[in-house]
Amino acid sequence: MNAKKKTKEINTNPVDIENLLNRGTEDVLVRESLEKKLQSGKPLRIKLGVDPTSAHIHIGRAVVLRKLRAFQDMGHKAVFIVGDFTAKIGDPSDKLSKRPMLTDEDIVKNLKNYKEQVGSIINLDEAEFHYNSEWLSKLTFKEIAELSESFSVAQMLSRRNFKDRIESGDDISLREFLYPLMQGYDSVAISADVELGGFDQLFNLKAGRVIQKHYGRLEQDILTSQMLEGTDGRKMSSSWGNIIAITDGPGDMYGKVMSLRDELLEKYFLLTTDVSVDEIKQLSEDAKTNPKEIKMRLAREIVAIYHNEEKAVSAEKNWEEAFSKGGVPEGVEEVEATPETKIADVLLSKKVVASKSELRRLVESGAVTHTDSGEKVLDINKVAKIGIYKIGKRRFIKIVVKKQK
Repeated sequence: MNAKKKTKEINTNPVDIENLLNRGTEDVLVRESLEKKLQSGKPLRIKLGVDPTSAHIHIGRAVVLRKLRAFQDMGHKAVFIVGDFTAKIGDPSDKLSKRPMLTDEDIVKNLKNYKEQVGSIINLDEAEFHYNSEWLSKLTFKEIAELSESFSVAQMLSRRNFKDRIESGDDISLREFLYPLMQGYDSVAISADVELGGFDQLFNLKAGRVIQKHYGRLEQDILTSQMLEGTDGRKMSSSWGNIIAITDGPGDMYGKVMSLRDELLEKYFLLTTDVSVDEIKQLSEDAKTNPKEIKMRLAREIVAIYHNEEKAVSAEKNWEEAFSKGGVPEGVEEVEATPETKIADVLLSKKVVASKSELRRLVESGAVTHTDSGEKVLDINKVAKIGIYKIGKRRFIKIVVKKQK
């Protein structure tokens, strides 16, 4: 006689449920329904879909992944969907112009280490991991026409950013109307009980409810998380160089946290760490008089989550050596260069800076220095010298002679 597979126990503790629904949350729809489901002890299917629009997941995107992990830790089934098909359509959420369609080559490149990054946050052994091309690429034109019946043009045009674009005279392509239909169909395909997303995704998440109802399914509940600003207070964006990627090395990650604007400390503790809400309140008060020490605590917490405690302590030691004592951190990345290699080529090839325009701004402000000579770089086309360069407040790179083959 075969032993029955043991069912994972569902956590129905009211305090834990309250924390799950409240911490870092923007909207819960329908809250009463979701509370009852969580209290029932029945395992729920919790959906999160992410389009691979870049190769690196940053800690802003990780906020909702961490919320998915919280549901998973309470015993529910995490269902993660990579939007390899929807990425080709382009999500119009919070966009004031058409989003370009990603090519197959872009998507393959971005997906290279995507699963490993997701697996650093959620438990993939106990989760479902899908690509939505599994079902969306198989839809016939007739099936897409049937799916389109679930929404009216008026409903689509009620979307805030669509309304803004119409009022400003900008075009909206029919392709952009397809995106919420496709994301909503994902909820039908995997039988979602709950869908998670950033609050900018609310229209798409609600579309899932409309489409589930259209196909005679039970409507999913929705939970949206607060959005995390970049280190400079603007929207977190790779093009602005204000992100902290979960793939960043311990030293780089620590340094980026230390560049964070003081007024964002409380929000970062809340959305990116496991520190209790009560302790965060006290840390927020302490930060009014000693922001540096509290920021160092935050940096240790974040590095420990994506690396480990030992590396967090080491990163802090290196940061203090480099910035508090005016030295250079250990383990600076080395890059080979010939006598003709330009400093711009070195920094851009290693992505020390995000773009030539960012490098130009840094140079013009005197923020690129050769540490051995103390000479400031005044021209981005200047040939790179052997030795260590300091870029901005926290970035370093070491130029070494290219080895002859």
